[in-house]
Parts: sequence; structure tokens; C-alpha cells
Amino acid sequence: MPASSTWENAWDAAQPRLNALRQSLHLSSPENVPISRVGQFDAEILDQELISVLQEPLNKALVLANASFKGHFEQELTLLIHLVLYKLSIWNTGASYGAKLQDLRYTVAPSASHDRSLTPSGLPRRILILHGALTILVPYAHSRFRAHALSRAWPDAPTSDLRRKAWDLLTSFESSYTLLSLASFVAFLWDGRFRTVADRLLNMRLVPSRVLLRRDVSYEFMNRQMVWHAFTEFLLFLLPLISARKVRRRVNRITASFASIPSKLQSAFGKRSEPSSTAPRISQAFGKYHSLPEDQCAICAENASFNLNMADSANAFTAITVSQSNSDVASSGSQTEPPAYPPYTPYITSCGHVYCYHCIAERMMRAVDDAEDEGWECLRCTEVVRGAERLAVEVDEVSGSDYDFSSDFDIDTTDLSGSIGSYSESGLSDEY
Repeated sequence: MPASSTWENAWDAAQPRLNALRQSLHLSSPENVPISRVGQFDAEILDQELISVLQEPLNKALVLANASFKGHFEQELTLLIHLVLYKLSIWNTGASYGAKLQDLRYTVAPSASHDRSLTPSGLPRRILILHGALTILVPYAHSRFRAHALSRAWPDAPTSDLRRKAWDLLTSFESSYTLLSLASFVAFLWDGRFRTVADRLLNMRLVPSRVLLRRDVSYEFMNRQMVWHAFTEFLLFLLPLISARKVRRRVNRITASFASIPSKLQSAFGKRSEPSSTAPRISQAFGKYHSLPEDQCAICAENASFNLNMADSANAFTAITVSQSNSDVASSGSQTEPPAYPPYTPYITSCGHVYCYHCIAERMMRAVDDAEDEGWECLRCTEVVRGAERLAVEVDEVSGSDYDFSSDFDIDTTDLSGSIGSYSESGLSDEY
């Protein structure tokens, strides 16, 4: 008996401590834990984003089926999405998907929790039916009624018309609801209990689903956005400094070196690859504009072939017809028409072809900037241009046409002087 009395005395002595612990646990229940207002707003935003994500592909599918379906059934589709999400989230689990992500759930007042008709989430069935009607069905009916009134021009009806009175009643209802929502929002910011008007009317509030609420703030999305933003800024700074032609030329050079590996292996084994015919070598001696007349600049012709100016009919679609036009110019040989691309300030290259000064200078400077070891290839003969000089034309003797022109000029001068002399003599005779 002394042992039992000792345990009884210890139990009696621990009662005050146990009562204090029970009281602390009661005070720290989820209903009494202060709730973050930001978490409740984030839950609402997440629910809206989820609805928009689900609605977008369905709207696109309706447009593909029939273009008029989207305008006619978009609100019904939104209503269906709201109802399905409400059934799968609040009705079954007591929390929306956004509230679950914020570790929140709905709870009702103790007076209404004794209702025997409960949903799978443990909340009263009557409360959830009213909540779904206020948050889903009433907004749908309002949007449909407003769209119907606007399509029938109810605001433009006479004042005594029943339609105008119904429209005025609707606008007054909207104004009253807006003021009520503002007052509820201010009260929510003050105490953080009821987020919406429907929650306040039905005494439903969001509480933490656990006693120890831990708010996990994830910066993964923000970090990913910052990294992507910095990467795009780096690309915008770096891309103008990279020459696409140089990169393309380096890639072509590397691929050409890989293509020459089989020939090197054959030479290593004592085999030599003989050219099958001399036709490829002959074709390599002609450039892209070998048929262009000598009195025209091949670089100007190439630049014009890439100039698609629809405003100028002479330059439209020249890239498509450049080869045909070159062949026509080469075959016509007409001396009456001026050349299409005459060389301005002609310079002759080391291969013996004539180009404009600014054209050949620009191509050779580009080759130097691109660090081309072989230099720029001529468009007529595909030879590497090592230099260019000013084209000089030597005049050996005066042509016959120049001599005829000078003699005609002398005759005209003589006749003109004679006419002036005759005019002077006639004037003197008149004076006398």
C-alpha cells in the first residue's frame, strides 16, 4: 500500500501541471492560431490561375470545333470547371487546391458543426451547398443576366419600361455588393478571419491544417527567372560581337577537314585518288557571274540579287531571276541599252576583272576582318584576289569621230561669225 499511495500522491501533485498543458493545447488549436492574410490571398490567386490553366485548352478546342462555340458556351464551360473543382477539393477534402498548397483548410462555427448531414470533408452539407451556390451559381447567373440585358439594350429603354427598371435594380445590386465587399475586405485586413462575403455570411474561415504551421517560402521560381533574365541579357550583349560568317566558315572548314580524312588514309596506305575527269576542274574555273559582261560589276549584281524591294519593280524578285537575267544580258550583246550594273570608279583585281571601288574595297576589308587566310574569291573566276588597282585607260590617238566633231564645230563657228558679220553690215547700212 505504501507504493500505491506514493503513486496517488504523485498523480495528485501533477494535476495542476496537466491542466495547464491541456489549456495550452486548447489555446494552440488550429482555430486559434493566427493565420497569415497573405497565405489566404495566395490561395485565392492560385485557384484562379488553376481555373485559367484548365480553361485555356478547352477554349482552343472549342474554337477548332466551331468558332462560335467559344462565345456561346464559354461561361458554361467556366461553370463546369468551377463545379468539378469544388466537388473534388472543398466538398471532398475541405480545402481548395490553392488552400492545400498554403496548408489551409475550411472550418465552420461549432454551432453548425453538429449537423448530422456531413460531406466527405467533415463539413456540414447544408453549409457547403450554400457556399457553392453563393460562390459559383450566383456569379454565373449574374454574368448571364447582364450579358442578356446588354444584348437587348435594356439600358437604352425608356424609364417607365420594365426592362429599364430591372437594369436599374441590377446596377443598384452591383453597387451594394461592391460596398459590402469593400467593408468585408477592410474587416479581413483588420482581423484576418473571413476572406470573402460568402465566407462571412456562412461563418466559414480558413485555418491551418496543422497546429504547427510552417510557411515554406520557395524562391525556386524567382531564382529561375533571374537566371534566365541574366542569360538573355548576356546573349543580347554577346551576339552582336559574334560574326555569323566567321562561325559558319569555321564550321565549314572543320567539316572539310573531316571530309579529307579518307583521302589522307588512302595516301598513307600508298593509294592515290586520281581525278575521274577534267570536267570538275574546268567547272571550278568559272564563278557564279562568269557570264556577266565585262562592263558590269559582278558584286553589284550579287547585291541586287538579294535586294527584294517590292516598291521598285526593277528590283522585285531579282533573287529568283538573277541567273536568267545574266544569261539574257550575256547573250543579247545589245550596244544600245546601258549596262545594268556599271562599275563606278573601276578597279581591276589581280585576276584581271573589273569591279567598283567601294564594292571590292568592302569585300576585301570584310575578308580581313573575318581573318580569312585565303582571302576573297572573285565572283567571275573564283581565284583569290590579292590586290586591286585603279583601272587606267590609255588614249593613243584621236579617233575619227572626234575629228569630225571638231570640224563640225569649226564650220558652225564660221557660219555663226559670218551671220554676225552680215548682221553688223546690215545695221551699219541702215544707220547710213
